[in-house]
Formats: sequence, C-alpha cells, structure tokens
Amino acid sequence: MQPQFVTPPKMTVSLTDTCNLDCVHCYADCDRDASPEELGIDEWIRFVDYLVANDFIEIYIEGGEPALKAGFERLLAHCARKLMTMVRTHGTLLDAAAAERWKGFGVGRVFVDVMGASAHTHDALTGLTGSFDKSCNAVRHLVDTGIPVDMLIIMHRRNVDELPDYLQLAKALGAERVGLLRLYPLGRAKRRWSELALSLEEQEAAVAALQPPEGLKLMQSWHPNDANCCWQAATVNARGDSIGCPYLREYVNFGNIRSTEFMDTWHNNALYRQLRSGRVEQSSCSDCHGTEGTRGGCRSTAYAFHGRWTALDPFCHHSNRGVKLDVLPIRLLQASP
Repeated sequence: MQPQFVTPPKMTVSLTDTCNLDCVHCYADCDRDASPEELGIDEWIRFVDYLVANDFIEIYIEGGEPALKAGFERLLAHCARKLMTMVRTHGTLLDAAAAERWKGFGVGRVFVDVMGASAHTHDALTGLTGSFDKSCNAVRHLVDTGIPVDMLIIMHRRNVDELPDYLQLAKALGAERVGLLRLYPLGRAKRRWSELALSLEEQEAAVAALQPPEGLKLMQSWHPNDANCCWQAATVNARGDSIGCPYLREYVNFGNIRSTEFMDTWHNNALYRQLRSGRVEQSSCSDCHGTEGTRGGCRSTAYAFHGRWTALDPFCHHSNRGVKLDVLPIRLLQASP
C-alpha cells in the first residue's frame, strides 16, 4: 500500500480549456471560447490561499493555454509569492517582456510544449503556421531570464522519427530537460488513435534508442522510470472539479471546490482514496526499483484499456499481458467524456 498523505504536496490546476492552437492530440479538446462554467481568477486566487493554509508546497499551472486566461499574470504573481510555482505553456504568446515578468514574479520552472523537431511537423500538429518558431522563441526568452525550462513532447506516429533531432534542438535552445510523454486516449487523441498510436514495442524501441546530448536530462513516462503518482498529487480542472490527475479528466469527478472543500474530497472520497492506495491486481511491481514502491503504474491507462481501476498499466512490457496499445477497446471509443 501507498502512504496516505494528510495533504498532497503538489496541486495541478488546469486553468482554462481555451487555446489558440488546434493540436491533433489535444486531451482537453480545447476551444477558442471559454466556458461560462470556468472559475474566474478571483476564485483561483482564493483557492491558492486555501492551498497555502493547508500546507501545499507546489502548484503547477496548465491549460489549455493558461496565458489566454484573463488575469493570468495576476494569479501567477500571487502563486509565486506563496508556493513553488511551475507553468506549462506552448509559448506562442510569450515574448521577452513576459518572460522577464515571470522571472520577476518568481516562477520556478516553465514547461514548453514543442510538438516536433521541425516547423513542418510542429505546425502541422498544432494547426498554426509559425507556431514552431514562436514556441522555440519562448524557450529562448525564458532561458535568457534564467528560468529553468523543460521542453515537452508527446510521442506518437507523426513525430517519433524526429526524437533524436528533438533532443539536439532542446540542447541548442538551452532547455535543461526534455519530457518525453506517452500518448493518452483522451480528447482528440482518442478520436485519432488509429492515426497516432504506436505499439508498445515501437514505443519502447524509440525510447531505448535515444541518447541525450551531454548536459540535457531526458525524462520519460515509460516503466520502470514512471510511477503511479496519484498518491502524492492532485488536480482541479477549469470548472473547479477535483479530478486527481489531468489524465483522469474523462473518468472521474471527486467533487467541485465551489461546493466541497478540496481536502474533504482528498480524505473522504472512496474512489480517490482507492486510487491512491496502490492496491492493484497481482503484479511484480513491488519488486521493481523503478517505481519506487508504487503499484501497477498509471491508473488512467490501466482503466482506459481494462475498464478496472485495479488493473495493471499496459504501458510496461512486464504488465502488458497482451494488450495492443495501438488499438483502443470498443468500450472506450463508445464512451463520452
């Protein structure tokens, strides 16, 4: 079993589901217009104060594209005064002046989504010509201010061949780390799964072949280097729903912070506690040093491919048990978010 924290150390807030890109794999299926159900900045500021009062340490702000949210920088400055603050962005709205402001606020790290190693690939995936150059420029601006930068890429069939060049690009731009992320069957990615998804064998071969240049750290979300993080983190979406993790967005809602205090859901929601317990079907995960004692891997992909919260994560050859990752279960294709 995993320990049950009194308070999770980290909170992810999905600030908005609006975006100015049209990424083919977008998990949030973002739109140009914000839903009237989204929390306003003043509500988010009150929630940040609540997190501080309950001994949270870190906040991770993402979207959609968080920079599109009216009042975003006011929230960012408030967060950075009180918590270790990190931001995920695609960077197309971030110029040198904004990077300097973020540095002045005290932002600790920024994660920039760059979808490929070339403008041809990146712009085709985002649907916006010129977005590659803007994202790369954002990395440069942030690096110039001294803010540590991670470049993030979701690996799939349309960019996998560019991964070696991507590492070289990240090094050239001055990023400290590259986050190589698996593809999840959510949002648009689920609808385009047959086009985008790689088999487990293809994924593992691509990861194994990578050799990061000196000074660049590669972070990746395949076992044994990726663990079930549900037990130590939490997420609230743009509408205020407590969903545990961004990758659980289509599967759970533990309660809305407008009506139920977050810590009530953390302590008292039975499913939330189950997902954090580490109780899964029989596996050898407890003997795997890479999972740091967690059990069964990611709960989102376990549920997506098996339909059971206690199933094993199929994105590991030790626990895959014959699951074809490039073919989604019919049950999942028929489900509505």
